[in-house]
Amino acid sequence: MDPELLSLLVTRAMPFGKYQGRLIADLPGPYLAWFARKGFPPGELGRLLALMHELDHNGLSSLLAPLRQSAGKPSDKSPGKPAGKSVGKP
Repeated sequence: MDPELLSLLVTRAMPFGKYQGRLIADLPGPYLAWFARKGFPPGELGRLLALMHELDHNGLSSLLAPLRQSAGKPSDKSPGKPAGKSVGKP
């Protein structure tokens, strides 16, 4: 596994769609699973989404915590939201 790709998961934001602006590491599992079923986009973004799907699907997302700390990013699910709060419809 490429450490550079892991670092990108906690620093690169989703460039389009419903979760535009959210870190790839913070994308919800069902969204990643949808890409897995329908097809990941080409290029680096597709590789990052596929990697994040594998981590999420296998319960390994917590492995990104040290990378979040070194990148100076909170482990929050969404920018501007208080930690521990879920994001979504009520």
